[in-house]
Amino acid sequence: MTISSPHNDRLKQIRKLARRRERSLSGRFVAEGEDLLAAADAAGWPASERYCAAGSGLPGVEVEPELLASVSQLGSGTRALGVFEQRWADAPTGPLCVALHGIADPGNVGTILRSALAFGAGSVALGPDCADPYGHKAVRASMGALFALPLARYAGVGELPGTVVALDAHAEVPLAGLAVDGPLTLLVGAERAGLPGDVLAAADRVARIPIASESLNAAMAATVALYEVTRGAVATDHRMPTP
Repeated sequence: MTISSPHNDRLKQIRKLARRRERSLSGRFVAEGEDLLAAADAAGWPASERYCAAGSGLPGVEVEPELLASVSQLGSGTRALGVFEQRWADAPTGPLCVALHGIADPGNVGTILRSALAFGAGSVALGPDCADPYGHKAVRASMGALFALPLARYAGVGELPGTVVALDAHAEVPLAGLAVDGPLTLLVGAERAGLPGDVLAAADRVARIPIASESLNAAMAATVALYEVTRGAVATDHRMPTP
């Protein structure tokens, strides 16, 4: 049976999930597009509900294309979307963890998830004042990494695994100059505000990424730092295998 009414209760619920409060209360989120749904399938993360445009031949409950477009958060609409249950790990894990503090831009959060997966991180930990990783923009920017990488929440630096290395543009020591062995957490703050003083003080080490300009955005900084770590410049334990 094809959904053909804009007043359908299922479509109303999908619209509600665009709101952060509704996502938080229900513990659910929406992922749109065939690539994201394929990434979820590959990660063994089944959708609790799945919808597709009528006549598309895709799996799921068929919806008239214009109605599916009306609940889509994509400007161009979508041919498929799924509703998923959020997953949160009990605690962040290593041997390599990326921790975020105060990163309010959902695009940056999603991009960091993508980079963390690409460089073999064990988890991403989200701290105070971070954007919702299950919001539409973050899910899209993650390009499916959200489904393959454990996410955890943390309240204080003491909850992070291994040696905590905080990135700070004004630190004296360059990241590549650190000598760190064993599990490691990269702690990243917002582009303009950076990490608060008390957070920097609580970290085990503080380092900078040497650049010619004033700053990198959070996602770029995290990506460069992950490259430095996994190529062996910081902790040889995290070096990625050579193809």
